[in-house]
This record gives sequence, C-alpha cells and structure tokens, in this order.
Amino acid sequence: MSESFSTLDNWFTEHAAEQPKKPALSFNDEHWTYLEFSNFITKVTAKLCLDFNLKHGDRIAYYGTNSTLEVALFFACAKLGLIVVPLNWRLSSGELNEIIKDCSPIVVFYEDRFQENMPSILRALNCETVGTELFREELKNEEQKQFNINYISNPNDPLLIVYTSGTTGFPKGAVLTQNAILSNAIISVNAHNMTDNDHILNLLPLFHVGGINIQMFPAFYVGAHVTLLPIFDPDVAIGKLRSAGITTMVCVPTIISAISKKINWDNKVFPDLRVIAIGSTDVPLSFIKDSHSRGIPMIQIYGATETGPVTIYQKPDEAFSTEGSIGRSGLNIEIKLMLSDGSEAPLNVTGEIWVKAPNNFSYYWNNPDETEKAIQDGWFKTGDLAIKDEDNLYWFTDRLKHVIISGGENIYPAELERVLNNAAEVKECAVVGRRDAKWGEIPIAVVVLNDTTKKSVDILNIFKDKVASFKRPKEILFLNELPRNAMGKVQIERLKKLSSSL
Repeated sequence: MSESFSTLDNWFTEHAAEQPKKPALSFNDEHWTYLEFSNFITKVTAKLCLDFNLKHGDRIAYYGTNSTLEVALFFACAKLGLIVVPLNWRLSSGELNEIIKDCSPIVVFYEDRFQENMPSILRALNCETVGTELFREELKNEEQKQFNINYISNPNDPLLIVYTSGTTGFPKGAVLTQNAILSNAIISVNAHNMTDNDHILNLLPLFHVGGINIQMFPAFYVGAHVTLLPIFDPDVAIGKLRSAGITTMVCVPTIISAISKKINWDNKVFPDLRVIAIGSTDVPLSFIKDSHSRGIPMIQIYGATETGPVTIYQKPDEAFSTEGSIGRSGLNIEIKLMLSDGSEAPLNVTGEIWVKAPNNFSYYWNNPDETEKAIQDGWFKTGDLAIKDEDNLYWFTDRLKHVIISGGENIYPAELERVLNNAAEVKECAVVGRRDAKWGEIPIAVVVLNDTTKKSVDILNIFKDKVASFKRPKEILFLNELPRNAMGKVQIERLKKLSSSL
C-alpha cells in the first residue's frame, strides 16, 4: 500500500487495480472481488451524495446485523469525510434513544426486520430513515456514475463513533479517526503475521471495534479475503472452518465454547486454520490450553474501544510458550503501568495500563469531561490492571473498578479466578465484591460447575494453601452460566446484584 495517507476507500481502489479478481468479501451467497467491491463502494458513495444533503463531518448510523452494505458504508463515508455510528441492535429502544440523541445522525440505515424497533427519538430529530432492502434495490438500478466530491478528507477526520458497552453508567462514544484506523490495521497485521494470502472468518458484530478493527479492516488493508457472517451461528462457522480455507478468526470465549460443544475439532478438522485470536480480557486459561491441545495456537489480543483496539498481543509463534499472558506491547505502541501515587509500577507489581498509541481514540463525542478524565498528556488510562515480567510480557490482573478492598487490603478477582479455573470441577467463574458492614467489601465467587455434585465447601477448599486467607471468597454463588454481553465479556454489575441478594 502507498505510504502517503489517502482515504481508507483507496485500499479497495489500489487492490482492485493490482489484483482485480482477488476475492475480497464473502457474505452468505454474495462473493465480491476487490474490483467488484471497489465499484460497489463507489456506487454507495455516489448515492449518499445524490440522495442526502450531507456535509463533511455529518453522522450516519447503521442499525442492523452485519452486512456487506454496512461494510461499504464504512468506506464510502471515509471517502466523503462522514462519520459512521454502528448501533448495537441488541440494545433496548431506550438505550438507542440516548445514543442517537447524543450523536444526532442525519440518516439512519436500518435492517428491515428492525423497523418496528426504530428508536422514537428519530422523529424528534427529524432524522431520515432508510431501509437497507430498498436502498440495495435502488443501488442495483444505479449506473456507475462519475461525480465530483466537494468534501476534503484528511487523516484526522473522524470515521467512527463506537459506543462503549456501558456496563456501568451511560455509554460513551469513542471517536476514531481515519489515521487511527489505518494505524490499527498496521499494528494488527503485525500481531497476526497477516498477509494477502489469509482468509479471515469474521464472527463478531460490527457495532464493536473488535468486529471492525481486529481482523476485518486489517485484512482489507493487506488485500486478504474476509468471510463475514450476519450473526454468529456455530454450525455455519464450523462449515466455513472445515471447507472454506479459513486461516484465522477472532473470537470471544462464548464463541469458541459454542463451537467446541458442536464438534471435536483440531488442526485436522480445520485444516487451514493457522491461528485463533481471542479478544476478551477475561479469557480462562482452560480455553487457551484446550485450543493448544488441538494443535492450533490461540493468541490474546488486549485492548479497548478507546485503543482502536489492538494494543498488547501475543504473536502466533509465542502462543504456546506464553500461555496466559496477554503478550507484549504492540508495534508503535507505548505502555506504562501506573500506581495510585502517580509513579510507574516496577516489574511484577500490579499497575494500571496506560496507553499512548497512534490508534488511540481522539475524544468522547460531546463529552469533554469524560475525555479529560480518560486522557492525561496523551496517555489513555484504561482502568485495567496488569503486571509486566522480566521478559516484557504483560499479565492481565483485573479491572481497576473491580478491585475488592476488604479491610484496607486490595483483592484482585482475577487472581482468585485463576485458581478456580485450574480446578477440574469448575467450568467457568467470576469473583465480585459485595458490601460488608465489617470489612467494607468481601469477595464472592460465582461458579459454573463441571461437576454439579460439588457443594460450596468443596469450592472454598480449592483455595487452601493457594492464596492468603483474607483474599479467599467468603461465599459461593452457583449459576448455570455467566451472563455476558455481545462481546462475550462477563457482566460484572449483574453478578454484583445477584451476589448482594445472597
């Protein structure tokens, strides 16, 4: 690719010129070469120009499951200097109302099956709504038009506003520029050793940076092939992994667990799969060891919406030798671990992860106060805790807001979770704090069992001789499964509410 900056749609223009018949994007029964999809982006760009009175910097929102139209809109908006807001279709209408009110899009594209769920705030904003089915039909009848674009895009133009999952408080809209997305693509290519020979299976939703930026955009940057699913379906995913030539995918624990329940897979069943990336911070070590026992390296990709997200990662050739680590600082990325007194943590001491990187977000949309809290002298304060060892490997410890302070002592749930995850009787677990009149907080372990004959006393006995007595959970809450959000992250606030009822 060209070293000088050009709008991101030029990835397709250049690949179309160099390898026009190369497969670019597969989706259901749609199969696009780089030339075909480049032309499709041009048609979408022209229609945006001709049908809507859009100005440089205007927002458009997309409300629906993954689709090739959504992918084309990302790149058309890059060309025009517009901003895309991918909406989480799993949210309630009230939550969507708040997000749309915050970002005030000019147009909302909606998948037709969600028409009845369209947020009511759109009427108050006089926002135009467009059904994707009709829009695509109109595109089929459009000729390839030549047109002049009066918008001038530059590297610092925002392209995405991605709203954080909002497990606590109202979601914030992280603004990512075109340059941040380009930088993230370069970093991710390094993380995965990605080349144009790769074939990516994208199972994640495109309303999160994980689905957009961990593998899909980097694949388009290098000219690789992407197979995109509308939503995750384990049977469809297994079919693709067995016979479509898939070389890599990014997943979360719930996805790989669902696949493992359906099929006893290994590197012979999925013959072309060379590496699995897993993009959740709370990855049980058992998941990683299980993948490795099947002969396929699983690498952890650490990051946040605000970091683009690829920040710290393992590379495939170190996956087996660094199990449990989240890897090393990524290409062109500065990391420091900070203590509460403002000093840097020494080796093997827990500190908060601060990130200074070209793929960091610029600010929270309409939220200067939260932006100021999150960024200090160019460093994004993640709120996540880790240690760094003598080999410059990082080991995720916990989230700062999840630290349990009991009798003045810090208890890190991840430390207790590691003990439980190594026990044969435990399938998965989480540890949360519960208010306590004497200690301030006490740790409660929430456990999903492999062996349902086990009782609370059996689980509590696991901790003997492994952690100090003051750290050990005081009670056990058994569940059939842990509640998770769309990205597979455990919903800690829900578990705290459940534990408070014990």
